[in-house]
Amino acid sequence: MKKIAFARIAQETNALSPVDTVLHDFESAHYLAGDELRRAVTDGPEVKGFFKRAELAGFVREVRRVAEPVPVLSAWASSGGPLAKDCFETLEARLVEGLRAAGPVDGVYLCLHGAMGVRGIADPETRFIRAARSVVGGAPIVVSHDLHGNLTRARVEAADAIVGYQTNPHRDHVRTGRKAGELMRAMLFDGLVPHVAWRSLPLILGGGKTIDFLSPMRAVFRRMRAAEKREVLTASTFMVHPWNADPALGWATYAIGRDADAVADELAEMCWERRLEQPPEFPSASEAIAQARSARIRRKLGCVMMADASDVVTAGAPGDSTHLLRALIEEGSGMLAYAAVRDPHAVATLWPRDKGDVVAMSIGGTLDPARSRPLPVRGTLVSKHDREGFGRTCVLAVEDVRIVITEGPAMVMRPSFYTEVGLDPWRADIVMVKNFFPFLMFFLPYNRKTLFVRTHGATDFDAAFALPFDGPVYPRDEVADWRPRDHARRHPEAPADAMRPSGT
Repeated sequence: MKKIAFARIAQETNALSPVDTVLHDFESAHYLAGDELRRAVTDGPEVKGFFKRAELAGFVREVRRVAEPVPVLSAWASSGGPLAKDCFETLEARLVEGLRAAGPVDGVYLCLHGAMGVRGIADPETRFIRAARSVVGGAPIVVSHDLHGNLTRARVEAADAIVGYQTNPHRDHVRTGRKAGELMRAMLFDGLVPHVAWRSLPLILGGGKTIDFLSPMRAVFRRMRAAEKREVLTASTFMVHPWNADPALGWATYAIGRDADAVADELAEMCWERRLEQPPEFPSASEAIAQARSARIRRKLGCVMMADASDVVTAGAPGDSTHLLRALIEEGSGMLAYAAVRDPHAVATLWPRDKGDVVAMSIGGTLDPARSRPLPVRGTLVSKHDREGFGRTCVLAVEDVRIVITEGPAMVMRPSFYTEVGLDPWRADIVMVKNFFPFLMFFLPYNRKTLFVRTHGATDFDAAFALPFDGPVYPRDEVADWRPRDHARRHPEAPADAMRPSGT
């Protein structure tokens, strides 16, 4: 029986964050190997606290009928700053060691986010693929990516096949793993030699809200699914994480199959047409609080969700911004608000105190002091908790705001972030999240009005304009045609006038 190894090493990097991602961030969030990983992908939960089933479970379910799936490792960390070099090298070494320990295998599936960054190492996920290749030789390597991944020429050449999510907010993790399994099975048993085509656009922001079931991106997602029924085996559109420091950053399209070139080209044209529809303008903190105050009936029926769009932890921001928190305390009088901030030093100060103690201290603004400053508060310690994934956590009542202060990443996207510390969203007027998309699904029972709030932070869209690129990119620069940059990225050795559709 053929053997197929599978592994996950995933983290989405915000190059603007000054807080390095270290090995502890992976090992404390999600790290499984060997038989423990095998049990997780067959019985669940695959990623405790997040997914009962995800990509690895989908892949294993697809291939186990015809081959033996061999677990290597699964390491996931919250979005954050670039990986420290020694963290990356340790994960790379463990991947290689795990593949060698698995013995001869006939294929490898790698679940990678696609937007990882490492201090001092370019294109780290391509290096993961090459590390696997150094062990398994010519055996097929199939890779899956989040649709915010960034394709590079080296990545496309290193992997036999790449498949991306087709939903935003993401809800097709299992299906993506299953599609990766279908490709692997076809290569091992049906003699498939993938014909791959891809296009790279000098575009980092576009498509409005980029939600798959809303205009303007709905037509692009529908076209991908239609193409998979009639023309190609897979089709993917990668809308990139705009705070990725790769110089060749840009939206990309990718397809495998007989008509891959035509499909990749058509999808690229569709994406380029949507570049003019930029993300919406977000209100300031003061404007958002005023809107929440006027939404009296909605607050009675549920709550107003405020997404701190400048400090989105699930997009790699540090989570210690005090801008929105300060406004809620100073301007939100009479409205019960739940908010979050990451501050390990504040937690260490509060941890020895007793419930009910009144404390005066500063919170937040310590991890990214260039973008936020500490906030002096006087409040009552409501409760203390030691939580998996968030570390030690303290709840502080300041005026009408209940502040959840975390030691680890303040990744607020599910109601459980608050309910686990005794805060009921039904009772709140305003609930802060630090997330762009998934909270829309998870908070659906409570949410009566959604406000994305801009202050100043590492996930401001225009903050990405300061990153180095390999040429003009839209919307930072005026770019009339996507094809010259695409040509230069895919065929750097060819003359500039030799632009021609071509698969890799």
